[in-house]
Amino acid sequence: MKATTKTPIHAVWSWVRRQPPKVKAFLSVVTGMAALVLLRFIVHDHDNLFVAAEAVHSIGICVLIYKLMKEKTCAGLSLKSQELTALFLAVRLYCSFVMEYDIHTILDLATLGTTLWVIFMIRFKLRASYMEDKDNFALYYVLVPCVVLAVLIHPSTSHNILNRISWALCVYLEAVSVLPQLRVMQNTKIVEPFTAHYVFALGVARFLSCAHWVLQVVDTRGRLLVALGYGLWPSMVLISEIVQTFILADFCYYYVKSVFGGQLVLRLPSGVV
Repeated sequence: MKATTKTPIHAVWSWVRRQPPKVKAFLSVVTGMAALVLLRFIVHDHDNLFVAAEAVHSIGICVLIYKLMKEKTCAGLSLKSQELTALFLAVRLYCSFVMEYDIHTILDLATLGTTLWVIFMIRFKLRASYMEDKDNFALYYVLVPCVVLAVLIHPSTSHNILNRISWALCVYLEAVSVLPQLRVMQNTKIVEPFTAHYVFALGVARFLSCAHWVLQVVDTRGRLLVALGYGLWPSMVLISEIVQTFILADFCYYYVKSVFGGQLVLRLPSGVV
């Protein structure tokens, strides 16, 4: 019987899988830093990374729409996560209109429209398949801290105080909006392909957005932080971007592992989220 020949990618992946958790964490950090360096040299205008992040988010929503229309089920999806997403997009859209109208406004409008359609489908058309008992993340755990943080720590620009607090609120909400979806996946332990593709797209979008801010700070040698204002706000922007990236990093690891293993259904070990 002829032995199966492993490709270099599979050989490296098999080696990574055998490493202890601390080594895997170190390799993840190194990989993330390498990706940042690569993006810095490949993408000349780093503002395009932010546009790409919003575009990838929109693609993720389109995957959800395809799932809902083809399979006629919303099993495995978190309604609460979609509602948080719609909330931060609506607030960000308001800030875009009153503070800076650009390409991001158009992308946010399109993403908000599709997200509202997903919410409508889950709430009314496909309600019978909604796993309400699994979607048990208490929203006040994130809403209350986000509102308090927005009131206490927000931009120090010349805009109206309400607009500045709204801007901060959408940044904080975006950072934690995926938590209810992760809770659903934690409760079910099994993630079907379309939901997995959607959450992975969110992970990629979060990484691109984080890369945009980090590279902008590096390119301006810290001057961007001064432009954002004084106090804790500039640091909170970066922390929020990093937090939402790391929230999804664990899932993305298991997603890639599942893809390389040829598995259509993603199975999450206990405590992964």
